[in-house]
Order: sequence, then structure tokens, then C-alpha cells
Amino acid sequence: MKMKMPTPIESDFCKSLSGITRILETPLYRVWGCAPIYGEDGRIHVYYSRWKHKYAKPIGWLISCELAHAVGDSPEGPFEFVDIALEGRGGEYWDSWSVHNPSVYKVGNKFVLLYMGTDGSKLGISKDEFLDQTQEDQDRMHMELVASQRVGMAISDSANGPWKRVSDGRPMVDVGGLDEWDGVCTTNPGFVATPEGKYYLYYKGLDSAVIRNRRYGVAISDNLEGPYKKYEGNPIIDFSCYGPAIQCEDAYMWYEDGVYKSIMRGMGVFGNQEDGVYLISSDGLKWSTDRPEVAFWKSVNYFPEEAEPLFRPLKGRFERPQILFNPETNKPDYLYCSLRGGVYNSASGAILKINQ
Repeated sequence: MKMKMPTPIESDFCKSLSGITRILETPLYRVWGCAPIYGEDGRIHVYYSRWKHKYAKPIGWLISCELAHAVGDSPEGPFEFVDIALEGRGGEYWDSWSVHNPSVYKVGNKFVLLYMGTDGSKLGISKDEFLDQTQEDQDRMHMELVASQRVGMAISDSANGPWKRVSDGRPMVDVGGLDEWDGVCTTNPGFVATPEGKYYLYYKGLDSAVIRNRRYGVAISDNLEGPYKKYEGNPIIDFSCYGPAIQCEDAYMWYEDGVYKSIMRGMGVFGNQEDGVYLISSDGLKWSTDRPEVAFWKSVNYFPEEAEPLFRPLKGRFERPQILFNPETNKPDYLYCSLRGGVYNSASGAILKINQ
């Protein structure tokens, strides 16, 4: 039964936010998905997606994205590029072409980098040959690349790497059956190490219905490196009860003061594509989808910029929200997001202060 659309009620998290600055703007690359963490050196390390502007069309992130690594002395930047943390491995690996959407965590003395990868090895062309294809072939390949997306994990003893792929031969979370909610792809991972010693690996799934819907599930393990088993109650975050095209993506989860919390991009949840969604849970499995609150408003409330005139109307929205925790209190301190536009009319990271 279709439920009444939720009223946009501002969460305490949302009330605490103030816009600070853009980061990592560059004329050479399109920058996305900035994931911050304090390193063992006390500096802030940011892992972010980037791809060259020649691939700046809607699918550049599927073709030639890499995970870059930058470091700064202040949570508000500036940040200086250091190296490439991960890149597509080539060959016939499941992440042969592109790695994208990083999320980084500290578990014990290990740094954990989650990401998603795409495999273009079966397309019969190289990445550099993609733009030479007809539009019809590009559209077909686009869908094949979307369907190749899977979730991966890499681990390091240092924020500076090197990173060892745990998901070397197989992705951490594979797709379900074609008729299941995650039958097309698994993407956009999140992660929580629970107080009980388990590891929750959250992921977005996409179904194959005519009106596709993005939902979130979780895979659980007793060991950091897995194997991870899908929770039988999946999907655990599902907004399709409000309408077939009401959905979400880019969920970031954390555990704070006995409560699991999550912020994400809400796709129609509050009647638009810009306002973020805030949910809570007592166990990390059953979430408050029946009473969502606003996690953040559209970006123009914090960064008064005109929207970028891209291939579709964009009114200024944050994507890929990630949190930097205060090293002394372990409380959320800064919100890092992706935001189109900026000095080069491209895309970059954007930082907001969490004034709790």
C-alpha cells in the first residue's frame, strides 16, 4: 500500500550544519566522493574519485575513474594531492576499468577503504576507444558498465598505503538473482563495526524493473575481511512504499551513543532530488524509513552558487556525504560532500561544519 509522503522535518544533524568551503578544485579532473579520515600522522587524509575531463559526460565515472589521495593539516583544507590509492586493474578483473565512490574507516590498527568497481573487459574496446563509438553503442555499453558494478574493499596499515585489495578475486558483495532487488548491481558501500564485534557492510542495490528503484541492504561478517553474508531481511532501507520512483543512494552509516545513524541522498523522499535524508536505527538493521528527517538541504542553502548547466537540470544538490570524526571525542565534526559547479564549472568536494 502506498504511504503518504513524509513531511520534511529538519533533523538536529541538519540544524547543526554550516557551509565552509570547496576543496580539491582542479581544471584537469572532475572530482567526486571525498572520504576523510585522520591518519596515524595526525593529518587529514582524503580519498576521492577523479576522472579526466574528456570523460566528463554522464558516464566518466564508469569508464576511467581512479581513487586519488590528498593530505592536509586542517579539516577545512587546503588539501594537496599525494598519490593514487587505487585504480582499475585492467585485464578481466571485476574492477578492471574504474574504481569509484570511496568510503574510509579505521578498524583497530587497520585503515579500511571501501569502493565500487566496473568491468569493461567484455566490451571489446579499450577505455580510450569508448568516445569513438556511436552514441547508440555508447548507450548500450553504458548499461553494461552499470550492470558490472560491484563492491570492493582494500586494507592498509597506514593512511598512506599501500592498499591491499581484500576483494582480489571476487567482489565483497555480489548481485542477487535477476528478479531480486539487487539483481543488477551492488554499489555505494557504507560500513559499521558494531559493538558486538560484527561487521556490517551496507550497499546499494538496483533492480531490473521498468521503473528501477535504488534500495539499501547489508551483508554481515564476524571477520573484517569476510566473507560477508547478505542479511535475510534485505532490503533494509526502501522508500518505494511512497511511490515506485521514490528511492535513495549514497548512504553513510555510523554508530553513536548507542544509536545507529545514517545520512543519504534522498531521491524524491521529500518531493525533490536535493534534500538529504536522516535515519536512525536501534540495531543497524531496522531503520526509521517511516519517519525520515532532513539530513541537509539543497546546497544553495550553504554555498550560494548557480547550478551547473549540465546534461540535465541541476538545482544544487550534495551527493556522497561522508563524515570526519573528531579524534578526541569521536563525534561527527565535518561533513564532506560532492558538489557540481565551482571555479571550473565542473565538480569538487565541499565541506560543511557539524556544530554539535
